[in-house]
Amino acid sequence: MNNVFNTGLKYTKLIAMTTTLAVAGMGSALASDDNHKFNLALESGDRDSASGKSMQMWADLIREKSDGRMKVNIFYQGELGGQQELFDQLVKGNIDMMLTWPQTSYDERLGVNYIPYLTLGWDDALKAYGEGGWLKEIFGPLYKDIGLKYFGPYPEGFGGVATKGKYATSYDQAVEQGLKVRSAPVFPLPQTVQAMGFQAVPIDWNEVYTSIQTGVVDGDSSNVIYWDYEYFRDQLDYYVHTKHNFSSYALLMNDDTWEELDAFDQAIIEDAAQQVINKQFVDAKIEDEKWIKKAQEAGMQYIEPSAEDMQVWVKKVREEVWPIAEESLGKEIMDEIRANASVPK
Repeated sequence: MNNVFNTGLKYTKLIAMTTTLAVAGMGSALASDDNHKFNLALESGDRDSASGKSMQMWADLIREKSDGRMKVNIFYQGELGGQQELFDQLVKGNIDMMLTWPQTSYDERLGVNYIPYLTLGWDDALKAYGEGGWLKEIFGPLYKDIGLKYFGPYPEGFGGVATKGKYATSYDQAVEQGLKVRSAPVFPLPQTVQAMGFQAVPIDWNEVYTSIQTGVVDGDSSNVIYWDYEYFRDQLDYYVHTKHNFSSYALLMNDDTWEELDAFDQAIIEDAAQQVINKQFVDAKIEDEKWIKKAQEAGMQYIEPSAEDMQVWVKKVREEVWPIAEESLGKEIMDEIRANASVPK
């Protein structure tokens, strides 16, 4: 096994033991007899996707641990609306739970999840995003401020740039090719892609396929290869693994809904969420490597930039985007980032 898998496995065993004991330790005397029905939404991913299966796991665990008292209805991508609309409904309490990329419309400081070249490898990402990690300590209070309960991250891996007809493995090539790529409309992802030499076009997820098909953009950016292969493989030819962002969703619940639950039911939901998160930390790298292979077998060219080109991108993006990010995130958070971010080798 590689070091990342060993680290994730040890982490999983420790947290699983801790959370299980915590729930058991509350004792049957404190068990709830309340019935609840929750609506859980995914901004992207159908029922057969990794995220769809993970959310089904969360729902199943909640039902099992509550002896059927708590049930979760799952709504997959596009069934209830787009990214921002769903996030708005979560904050309002019309949706109870959600797996989503953090939306910065309520608090720009949540953009810390998208700071480019924050971590440069799997070991560093696990330490930053995992239980007790320095990034998780930042996230909890930020979500609380906008009325959401943060259970933790749902990591996918390092994003790249997938394109049609032409590609770029460096800043100069991106500029020369005039490549227009879709970016999620969340700060500072468009600014990051722009600093890398691409022309960033913010587009909601549900409109990406048509935008590539009609030539509005030449491709997609900031996603792990799974999404570009699974949803756009008939449109895209290349995937350049720029690794400029660590793709990590957030597992969230409306805080008012959370606070209405008694301690026993809160423990059930949080324990179930932690089991999902723990499993994903172990599975994410393996899953990413699986889809890289599948994409290659299907004819998509997978390309890793040279170490020299990566260093240029890291340096340029950090110099251009990090100061802009500080205006939104504040000096305190950016000081934490500068103190803990990966050091280029």
